Amino acid sequence: MPRRVTIDDVARLAEVHKATVSRALNARTRDQVNAETLKRVKRAAQQLGYVPNAMARGLRTSRSMTIGVIIPDLMNPIFPPIIRGIETVLQAQGYTVLVANTDSHDDVEISVFESLLQRRVDGFILATGRLDDHTVVDEAKAADVPVVLVNRGAGMGGYPLVSGDNAHGIDLALDHLVELGHRYVLHAAGPLNFSTTRARAEAFEAAATKAGVEHDTIYASALTIQAGVDVADEILRSGRKCPTALVAGNDLVALGLIRRLRAAGLNCPEDVSVVGFNDMPFAADFWPPLTTVHMPLREIGSEAARLLLRGIDAGEQEAVTLTLPVSLVLRGSTGPARTG
Repeated sequence: MPRRVTIDDVARLAEVHKATVSRALNARTRDQVNAETLKRVKRAAQQLGYVPNAMARGLRTSRSMTIGVIIPDLMNPIFPPIIRGIETVLQAQGYTVLVANTDSHDDVEISVFESLLQRRVDGFILATGRLDDHTVVDEAKAADVPVVLVNRGAGMGGYPLVSGDNAHGIDLALDHLVELGHRYVLHAAGPLNFSTTRARAEAFEAAATKAGVEHDTIYASALTIQAGVDVADEILRSGRKCPTALVAGNDLVALGLIRRLRAAGLNCPEDVSVVGFNDMPFAADFWPPLTTVHMPLREIGSEAARLLLRGIDAGEQEAVTLTLPVSLVLRGSTGPARTG
């Protein structure tokens, strides 16, 4: 069996001290090595087939160099960009990202959290925060492991949170619809136990009241296409007049609204304008292309990763909330209010 190539072998071939090799091959410290030496060390490591021993390095630093990321729904298109943002920052620092999907099941969330904890992850990024259940964040606190919440909060202090400006996004959407002449707008909100839903619903009520437009809010059971279909079905079955514009809790709900209204013979935007939220990938490919609030999803993931790294390095976390700016992307699903 061939002998395993060691850091000493690389140091001899590169004609540098082994500490220099260690710094050069560690993403967190390679900027301490000058460019020419870095190139020589990498060339020597490649020539010898040297593979850094992450486990040994973890034992020296008391870190596993892994981060657990728990998301509620891998099929929701907003999460891949967030994960990409997380990975871009963490991988550059030598970390491996372990992603776990819960399908919004409480028991699965607890199970994957405990499983990742057993794997000695150095911290967690949680996208599963809910206002009515603090189980996992409580367990994280008990385990004294760093946690950053992303996109949604958990309704409690003590943890950093990175999200988009939900309230401003609603303001932008409603201003746009009012400018188009809409005077009856309905908000198809998400589940009430999500902090994003709460922020958007409160902003909608305030903005609609200020604008002097008739308005209602219906809370969907989930942030899915089917939930949007169900809300539209409720509107159609209620017997009340149909709003001329709908502001959806997210883009999937918007897609469900458009689908059900079309089945009922209502065209978007001629009969009903629809605004989404998040600007998920492919929103421009809907028919009609979806007007939606753009959330900087990748940047949200990147900032969450940076916050977590700062907490790990400092040995303590600051319970800051980072709210990133949003914008309204105008596409074909909104138009002037129908008359008559």
